[in-house]
Amino acid sequence: MGISVFLKERKYPFLFALSVLFLCVTLLLLTNSTPTPLFLSSSDLHSSSSSLPQPSNPIASTAKNGAVSGGELAAVNISWELCPGPLAVDFIPCLDNFKAIKALTSRRHMEHRERHCPTPSPGCLVPLPSGYKVKVPWPKSRDMIWYDNVPHPKLVEYKKDQNWVRKSGDYLVFPGGGTQFKEGVTHYIEYIQKTLPTIVWGKNIRVILDVGCGVASFGGYFLDKNVITMSFAPKDEHEAQIQFALERGIPATLSVIGTQRLTFPDDAFDLLHCARCRVHWDADGGKPLLELNRVLRPGGFFIWSATPVYRDDNERDRGVWKSMVALTTAMCWKVVAKSLDSTGIGLVIYQKPDSTSCYSERQQHDPPVCDPKDKKTSSWYVPLSRCLSQLPGYSWPAPWPQRLISKPQSLSPEPESEEKFYKDTKVWSALVSNSYRNNAAINWSSVRNVMDMNAGYGGFAAALIDLPLWVMNVIPVHVPDTLPIIFDRGLIGFYHDWCESLSTYPRTYDLLHSSFLFQSLSQRCDIVEVVVEMDRILRPGGYIVIQDTMEMIDKLRPLLHSLQWSSTVHQGQFLIGQKGFWRPARGSSRS
Repeated sequence: MGISVFLKERKYPFLFALSVLFLCVTLLLLTNSTPTPLFLSSSDLHSSSSSLPQPSNPIASTAKNGAVSGGELAAVNISWELCPGPLAVDFIPCLDNFKAIKALTSRRHMEHRERHCPTPSPGCLVPLPSGYKVKVPWPKSRDMIWYDNVPHPKLVEYKKDQNWVRKSGDYLVFPGGGTQFKEGVTHYIEYIQKTLPTIVWGKNIRVILDVGCGVASFGGYFLDKNVITMSFAPKDEHEAQIQFALERGIPATLSVIGTQRLTFPDDAFDLLHCARCRVHWDADGGKPLLELNRVLRPGGFFIWSATPVYRDDNERDRGVWKSMVALTTAMCWKVVAKSLDSTGIGLVIYQKPDSTSCYSERQQHDPPVCDPKDKKTSSWYVPLSRCLSQLPGYSWPAPWPQRLISKPQSLSPEPESEEKFYKDTKVWSALVSNSYRNNAAINWSSVRNVMDMNAGYGGFAAALIDLPLWVMNVIPVHVPDTLPIIFDRGLIGFYHDWCESLSTYPRTYDLLHSSFLFQSLSQRCDIVEVVVEMDRILRPGGYIVIQDTMEMIDKLRPLLHSLQWSSTVHQGQFLIGQKGFWRPARGSSRS
């Protein structure tokens, strides 16, 4: 993808001088009047319903605090093209690399659902679905979304008897049901707490991992209880379930327990949940369940709701239950509750040990305890291992919300580390309050799904905690690993390499944020490819907020301008951009 920057020739000096004089007078007049906003055009928003709020407070062409107007941008000549093919509207480069998937020698361990990133990056722009509309706002979106935004009827038909999702006119409606939620998610959540009163939602249980989450109704209904759930499922025959979740405004990601570790740190989650998630936990010597053991906090819980728990009328279920008993006993997991509710649905709750005493008392040291020398700083492209992860040796975090501002237990014990952490928290609190939340360029009421592209200690997410949104905190693989600290604070996130595409559907985030990320990225990959990826995952009408040097901002702004995004610079270090609805025409390019 070639890029050339050009300036217009000055052929007539006299006319040029008059033009400059006219421009100066015009700017002088503008400074004494209200700035003219760069609204998204009516043609861009033609498919949006008048009953729903439209993106407002758009970026001004002449903004306060030293903003630079779009007219002063140098032009960038890029031949943008749409991604080809009928499935391009939902294109995920690293999961839709069909050539690489076809060449796999095995699919036994879900290898075909794992990441296979193309080289070079496709560099194309994902088209919009026909009739795409501005999303339904939260909290209404938890229960209904526009069908045209995620036009996938397969799951509606496939799960029509289980109350997952229904089509109703122009909407997809989510009644809060599921395979295991016959009386709804609320009843199921209350049933869990009655089964084990030790579990107190939103206090000692704050961060949950929902395995094989379906349309993420389980996680969606927890948000009212100050519980945040990382819901995940593979991109498989249950068409677009994660896309449904993100369109609803519920945290979710595409992932699979296959041959590689989940992209989460050790000891991260307070509770794990699986309701008929179709994972064979004892497969390959128990590696899938041992991976859950790795990411579960010591003393944390695993809730398993599946037929082998409460049915013994067939040989298969009896065999699975017997294997699960043997494996969990060898892992020193204890059954702390087992129950059957009025609908005939049952569950078992396991608890992970919080000390290593049981490990040494086992008659057979199988599975073995992992060698400390094999511990990885992150779980990015790390093969699954068949061993019990080391226990960290510290206690349960403070109850929520105290844990958000308490010293994280995974923080380095060096005194300057604690000082640095609290300083970081204070700086982000002031920055978000003074420069972000009060910035007229961002309509925060339209923002629900947020991603911090290099989250550090999670200070940006912590500073937004009182807003009705959630933040996916990303720790790039080439920077110091602070993701355990983020989970200690009661926040969620994962590892990622921004030189590759993200495992998410297009149009799934409302705001992307980064702080001094691009300088280090530019040493490793082409920032044009990163901007293309940001365009892929950001919704039309969504925002980017980039804190960086002016040198880097001057490189990024023309790229955004070539995509017909509006942008402005604040205080000489913040680039704020808003994505429009523009897409290049098929079979043509923009130059």
